[in-house]
Amino acid sequence: MEQENKGPKTAVGVIIFKEGKVLIGKRRETASHGSSEYCFPGGHMEANESFEECAKRETLEESGIEIKNLKFLCVANIDKFKNHQVVLIGMMADWGSKEPQSFPDENIGDWRWCDLDKLPSPLFYPTEIVIKSYKTGKNYFDLN
Repeated sequence: MEQENKGPKTAVGVIIFKEGKVLIGKRRETASHGSSEYCFPGGHMEANESFEECAKRETLEESGIEIKNLKFLCVANIDKFKNHQVVLIGMMADWGSKEPQSFPDENIGDWRWCDLDKLPSPLFYPTEIVIKSYKTGKNYFDLN
């Protein structure tokens, strides 16, 4: 039985820079969508959490690193996932401390620092939006 779409969820995705490279990881086979695609850290917001708090928490939980100098990048309304609409808040940040690690209970692992113009593929759709926003300066993406 298909799960009914109960309305949009808010998620934050963050492009993190360190020495001219960005942090990217591979989504695991167990991920609910985007399996084996490459993406930036991010995830769904918790109740009463700010965008910045969510970006910091998700990055730390998924990769073990700390970030700083967070800035808003974009907002996107995404309906590409089956029965799952997402309002994406794209952020950018600088690496703060610690080295990336893979945690078995997280949906993303195999973290690495890559040149933005030489990323592995395929890319997770929300990551494509964050990259497009960063490169073009466009900060609003609606359905269609």
